[in-house]
Amino acid sequence: MTKLTLSTHPFLLGFEQLERLVERTAKSELGGYPPFNIEQTSENSYRITLAVAGFAEDDLSITVEDRQLVIRGRQEEDGDQRRFLHRGIAARQFQRSFVLADGVEVAGATLENGLLHVDLKRQTPETVVRKIDIRRV
Repeated sequence: MTKLTLSTHPFLLGFEQLERLVERTAKSELGGYPPFNIEQTSENSYRITLAVAGFAEDDLSITVEDRQLVIRGRQEEDGDQRRFLHRGIAARQFQRSFVLADGVEVAGATLENGLLHVDLKRQTPETVVRKIDIRRV
């Protein structure tokens, strides 16, 4: 018995990109920095919340690149102006990526109390029925 994948299953035509997407997503780690939550806020909307304490709006960037939501953070170094006796608050740069399904768009983002909220909304596709004429040869 042979193992069927998305790209080799006879009823799933044109899903090769979906298989590559699953592979790419599996490579990204769920843990790490900064910690985040993903919640479903309604039937067609989601919210990603990242803990970005110490980051200002200008230190953060949010982009969508080829159906991939990319959130980056980079703080400017203070140089030698401050002398820490203990430094336990992370001030390192980060990049978090989330793959978006077709029809999912970024609705907006807010920074509140050290939490970056990115709201996503799924557009409901119209049901289209198209009749295909059969030609005689």
